Amino acid sequence: MEIAKKDLFSAVKEIIVQSRLRIFRVANSALLESYWQIGKLIVEDEQQGKLRADYGKETLKNLSKQLTFEFGKGFDERNLNNMRAFYSAFPIWYALRTELSWTHYRLLSRLDSKEQRTFYINESITSNWNSRELQRQINSLSFERALTQPKENELKPNIQDYIKDPYIFEFLGLNPDVKNTERDLESAIINHLQQFLLEFGKGFAFVARQQHIVTDTSDFFIDLVFYNYILKCFVIIDLKTTSLSHQDIGQIDMYVRMYDDLKRNDGDNPTIGLLLCTEKDETIVKYSVLNDKNQLFASKYLLYLPKEEELKAIIEQDRQRFELDNL
Repeated sequence: MEIAKKDLFSAVKEIIVQSRLRIFRVANSALLESYWQIGKLIVEDEQQGKLRADYGKETLKNLSKQLTFEFGKGFDERNLNNMRAFYSAFPIWYALRTELSWTHYRLLSRLDSKEQRTFYINESITSNWNSRELQRQINSLSFERALTQPKENELKPNIQDYIKDPYIFEFLGLNPDVKNTERDLESAIINHLQQFLLEFGKGFAFVARQQHIVTDTSDFFIDLVFYNYILKCFVIIDLKTTSLSHQDIGQIDMYVRMYDDLKRNDGDNPTIGLLLCTEKDETIVKYSVLNDKNQLFASKYLLYLPKEEELKAIIEQDRQRFELDNL
């Protein structure tokens, strides 16, 4: 009897959840379309009167007063500006993804390029980013930190499209000014696993921590193991709280070879190895297996969110290095 009651509860609960989800989607789509239409009218009206001084500013101020008097909150001058920016950034209604909310689109409308907007739209949907996470990813220049951008109509996903440099781990709560141990870093990642996966990118699922690998002569423990269901491969991560060294590279190379031999399943693509370190010596990177293997990567990580200019400088330096290495 108890089982039947639980089944009934689950069935009714699922109906309610799905019903509310459909209602939200319909309401959200209607809201987006109305704001898009308002933005369109504002832009077209401004274009017709563009020769008049301060035309747009005065028009929005007057329109805001009238709409607020008639309909209440939600139509102040700032929000009307958001609607105008929304239409300007997304002039084709049928190209919009209505899975995203108005708050998502307010943030997306502020981005400079179509490529950026497309990247963040796709990531928001596939990684299920809420608007708060989207704001964090934009602030941390996630688009710029990606080693490469997926090409349109690219059928086969590429691991380089999933690797970032640097990674930003400010959410771990570790003090960047003190010496943290690898165990501290690993424990913080496990305690903030959801945020770590959001920073890491789409398709990653947690597999193991300190995974024990046994060979005929030795025992090894791999810091973190993930599986990417899009790339269809295991991704093993070796954590370092120091600068990159030849020994670190040799170790991750060995781990990848062992994992392919002992853990990789039929149908899995070759295992990927990622070294996360505090600093990278570019000479070591250039003259090691990192430079000629498509399965081994090293990325710097930061335990704080830098100021935008500092982060841009770090990204540009890494970008130039990556482009030179791939000439």
